[in-house]
Amino acid sequence: MDLSEILSEDIIDLDLKGTTKDEILRELSGHLFEAGYISDIEQFVRDIYVREAAGITGAGNHIAIPHGKSAVVKKITIAIGRSEHLVAWESYDDEPVNLFFLFCVSDDEGFAQNHMRLLAELAGKIGKDSLVAALQGARTPSEVISILTA
Repeated sequence: MDLSEILSEDIIDLDLKGTTKDEILRELSGHLFEAGYISDIEQFVRDIYVREAAGITGAGNHIAIPHGKSAVVKKITIAIGRSEHLVAWESYDDEPVNLFFLFCVSDDEGFAQNHMRLLAELAGKIGKDSLVAALQGARTPSEVISILTA
């Protein structure tokens, strides 16, 4: 399983309205719910916060990679969001965030290997400043997918 198999335009929002971490997580979770990836927004958000409590998910360069590892996940994916404003987030570079990659993964142990492979693939890509700049300038969800799967 790789990024090209799990990314979908219907869960990419390049105009997030939230101004806090909680608002952003709930907004992205709402997209996942509407698209049928999760069955319960509240439980999914609670499960995200369990992971958030375990360690920093701000990767630096204004990017956060929160994880929703939950029993309410029906299908693995990554919801992607971008905000015009910076949002306070615990980050390795102590900078706020405006580009979010919310992992949506079942808590079933069988998914653990796919989760780690996808995380490694994404981390390798967002480590490139030119790719991050392209994502920050992307105008459509299809453009985001093209950038991440090229």
